[in-house]
Amino acid sequence: MFEKHMPEGIAISAGARDALQGWLAHLAALDGAADNTIEAYRTDVVSFLAFLSAHHGMSHGRATLARVSLSDMRAWMASERAGGLSARSLARALSSVKGFYRWLSDQDDFDASQVLMTRAPKYTKKLPRPVAPEAATDVISIAETQARDSWIGARDAAVITLLYGCGLRISEALGLTGGDHPLPDVLRITGKGGKERLVPVLPAAWQAVDIYARLCPFPIEPDTPLFYGARGGALGPRAVQKAMERARLQLGLPATATPHAMRHSFATHLLNAGGDLRAIQELLGHASLSTTQAYTAVDTARLMEVYKKSHPRA
Repeated sequence: MFEKHMPEGIAISAGARDALQGWLAHLAALDGAADNTIEAYRTDVVSFLAFLSAHHGMSHGRATLARVSLSDMRAWMASERAGGLSARSLARALSSVKGFYRWLSDQDDFDASQVLMTRAPKYTKKLPRPVAPEAATDVISIAETQARDSWIGARDAAVITLLYGCGLRISEALGLTGGDHPLPDVLRITGKGGKERLVPVLPAAWQAVDIYARLCPFPIEPDTPLFYGARGGALGPRAVQKAMERARLQLGLPATATPHAMRHSFATHLLNAGGDLRAIQELLGHASLSTTQAYTAVDTARLMEVYKKSHPRA
């Protein structure tokens, strides 16, 4: 499995390979990291190890990995940026490398401060772009009517309603099974990192899913997907993205009106209505409150705009 991720012509020592495999196994077993997260970490660290081998003209074993210097780290980051990697992606890769070194230094008892003190590049975090409440409702209505088959329109509307009405990630909505139908008053959702949360189900969401289930031509059983694709397989995210694209074009909404924007809209509209930030954090399944606070920045910007237009001293 490791070898298929190796850059061509670059040798990484067996010791470094085994160390990386050990760290990834630790993440999967103890931290409950998702497969996609593990794969991203693997790619980031393999790229780093490959750079070290090319930079020094030799493969790095576990012992030599302990002697990586701050200048090595800076050279790697400069090489990645020169290769076209964005500051945001480089910051993520550096985070992966630091995570690997924290684990490795604990295992091999060495000082990893040269790696851990490396500063991530600065980048501007993109704030969520929610849609207006009226636009969110219109998106759901158009998604229901624009599909070629009525059951597919009902399906698209049901999925988007779950994103907006319950704040689900698209992977969480598509991960529901026939055993979740009819939807209960409260859904137990397993999100990123295996983190569980309870999400109240609005009547509108219950009704949307129920309409879809009655129209769906495929059997909805406890061990089947709740949402089917047109050919009878499990529904993939691309179909939902296309439904959003068509609705966005019809409504004249910006390109930021994506399925994930519906989840952002769920949070922002709750905040606008006076929702508690901690409660919204729980509903969204964010591990850190700082992640949820990104939504308050959107609300603050809206309030500042109103203030500047209306306050006599603004």
